[in-house]
Amino acid sequence: MKKFARLYLVFVFALLYLPIFYLMFYSFNQGGDMNGFTGFTLEHFQTLFEDTRLMTIFLHTFVLAFSSALIATIIGTFGAIYIHQIRPKYQNALLSTNNVLMVSPDVMIGASFLILFTFLKFQLGMVTVFLSHVAFSIPIVVLMVLPRLKEMNQAMVDAAYDLGANEFQVLKEVILPYLTPGIIAGYFMAFTYSLDDFSVTFFLTGNGFTTLSVEIYSRARRGISLDINALSTLVFLFSILLVIGYYYISQDKEDQHA
Repeated sequence: MKKFARLYLVFVFALLYLPIFYLMFYSFNQGGDMNGFTGFTLEHFQTLFEDTRLMTIFLHTFVLAFSSALIATIIGTFGAIYIHQIRPKYQNALLSTNNVLMVSPDVMIGASFLILFTFLKFQLGMVTVFLSHVAFSIPIVVLMVLPRLKEMNQAMVDAAYDLGANEFQVLKEVILPYLTPGIIAGYFMAFTYSLDDFSVTFFLTGNGFTTLSVEIYSRARRGISLDINALSTLVFLFSILLVIGYYYISQDKEDQHA
């Protein structure tokens, strides 16, 4: 049974990662396509860095992801605390409403935001994309933080009140420090969702603003360029660094509360 489980895991990881490594491998191809590897070169990375439009979009995408994830994490964290403190019958209703956004098709969410912003006469661009990314990231943060809240020992909160702490002090000194691992997880999940979102962003870009996912899609329709391979390689490596950073931060916080 264990041998079968190992083979299954190897198969799954190969299925997930081999296409990525294949794409990364050809980002160093001296040839201009992916029909055959003719030699090692870094010229595609040089061309990438010389493409000011793509570099600007790259910067906009990461600024958008960092900022929208931050706002969504703040709102989602306090939303999770509120849901945890209200009556159970209301908790189920709010959680169901929260989970609807998690399972709704991205195309439907994008179209809904487009209709809303058009009705409100918002000019499509960075602001509309930012607001939509905050909105669809909040439920993710709630789902990351709420289980941590349910694990928290209520006696810690009661003890803080008994020692004379007010609500703000309890929140600052007891609740938020305990929730830190969940908050960090929520932030990284929100950041990832924002970074790779295509469907919602596709509906709401305008006024010269776009993101990497939309730009790569539009360029891929004109033919695959190895510059895109180079860009994908950099994004993948950056994602690995984020995962490593998240792991060490989470471990450090868990050790502090152990």
